[in-house]
Parts: sequence; C-alpha cells; structure tokens
Amino acid sequence: MTRPTTQIFDAAATARLIPHAALVGALKRASIDYAQQRIASPERLVVPLNDGGIMLSMPATAPDLAIHKLVNVCASNAPRGLPTIHGQVMAFDADTGETLFILDGPTVTGRRTAAMSMLGIETFAAATPREFLLIGTGTQAVNHLEAIGELFPDARVWVKGSAPARAEAFCAAQRVHGSKVRELQPLVDAGVPASIDVVIALTTSKQAVYDEAARAERLVIGVGAFTPAMVEIGARTIAGSALFVDDEAGAKHEAGDFIQADVDWSQVGGISAVLENAASLPPEKPIVFKSVGCAAWDLAACRVAREALSGG
Repeated sequence: MTRPTTQIFDAAATARLIPHAALVGALKRASIDYAQQRIASPERLVVPLNDGGIMLSMPATAPDLAIHKLVNVCASNAPRGLPTIHGQVMAFDADTGETLFILDGPTVTGRRTAAMSMLGIETFAAATPREFLLIGTGTQAVNHLEAIGELFPDARVWVKGSAPARAEAFCAAQRVHGSKVRELQPLVDAGVPASIDVVIALTTSKQAVYDEAARAERLVIGVGAFTPAMVEIGARTIAGSALFVDDEAGAKHEAGDFIQADVDWSQVGGISAVLENAASLPPEKPIVFKSVGCAAWDLAACRVAREALSGG
C-alpha cells in the first residue's frame, strides 16, 4: 500500500499554520492536560555537539496526537552567518505511529513561547495591557512583538536592548517589516516608565536586567533565562511577588531567576492551577510569571496545525 508523502512545512508555512490567537487557546488546554497527566512530556534530553553546541530531543504524547521536537542549538553559528537553532517538529498519529506532518522547529518554538507569554497575560494581568516593555532585541523579541501585534494591536511597545543603539535598530527594522502595534519605541533612558503594564524579559543575561520594586498593576514575565546560570528578573522583584511558572518540573532545573533567588518552591504555583480555578490567584498581589517551555507546548502547536490542515 502506497503511503502519501509526508508534508514538510518551512518557516513561513509553519507560521501561517499556527497563528498566535489559536495557539493561546491550545496552550490553555495543553496546560491543563499536562497537569492532569493527559499529556506525557518527559524532561528534554540534551546531547553535546561540537564547539559547545547541543542537540535537544523533546517528545510528547497525548491520546489524540504524538510529537517529537529535535532541535540543534549552536551559538557558534553567528560568525558563519547561520541561525543559532535548526530542527524540526514531527507530528504522529497516536494510534498508528504514522508521521502526519513536519513543522519548522525554530518557528514552532518561537511562536509557542510567545503565545505562552500571551496566555500568562490573559491569566495574570490585572487589566488589558496598554503598554509593554520588551527587554531584549533577539529572535524572541521579534516573536513577542508579532504576538502583541496580533492580540494587542492598540498597545504601545517599548524595547530595551543591551545598548540604546540596539533598541533603536530593532525598532527601525521592525517598523520596516510592518509591525502591527500602534506605537513601537526604543527605551533609551535607564528608568522604566510607570505607565508600563507588562514587562517581558527575553535575554540570556547572567545578571538581572529588571529588578524594580514589585507592583500589583505590573505583570513581569521572564522568558530568556533557561539555565541555572542565567538570570533576568532580580531578587528584589521576585521577593515582592507571587510566583508562577508554566512547567513546575522543568522550572526547578531551568528557571535561573528563581534558582538564584533561592525561592521556596512550595510557594511557586503552576499556571494550570489558575486556569482550572481562578480563585487560586492571590488578589492584588504583584506577579512574576516564568516560562521555561516543554514539549507539551509543542504538541499544542501541532494540534493547531493539524486543525488548520484539516480545514477546521
């Protein structure tokens, strides 16, 4: 019996299959499924490559779908003029094991990571945000700006880089590429405007890039620090905030912000608990939401892609 050729989607096609609005809804479902063990998502396997590179193997299975993300992260690619991350996400029939389709790995990672931040905003923000601060000018900043443009097009977005010139260049480039937010501005002053509702840190820094006094009306989201040696959100902000994560198991090994602040993990909640019971959210308390990612979120993205491919 001849099997149909497996569809393989490049970065642009993958992005079209997984719009942020649909991803947020899929991540909400997947967060609850994962917490209730309806999705199996073991800790990622890390295998070394040359020159400090790593290969990441991240499978996840659910009754309706199975996926395997295999990506290579090679920081030494910059001088070669190559992207840092290469790889694919394969989706499989959960009954037969047959390959259904293959998505671009970096695109899935970037978009589902940004969508998890958007789910954090939907879940934890005190009100619909009007002003954002993105700290970082890399690929994840681009992904988050796209997500904000899709879901909060009337927002003002400030961007802070490691130097003012980097933030200015980022904003100029994104305006050329058709950013959908109402206003996009570099933050060149050291201070953070009081009007900012949501701060999203998107760097690989090893020292805090945000350490303001915690404020109930400002949600702080940490994305970039994904090893114990990295830290973006400072201990001052963390100490004054209620703490939540996307993946409680993974965060204990990867959330450098929380690890270096020596948090009491018994006081750190998962986003799934709030999604299942909004009453578990502490009233009028500043919140820091830390996401580290897991293969369950890639499975959520593949659910969205499958729905799009089926014409649903």
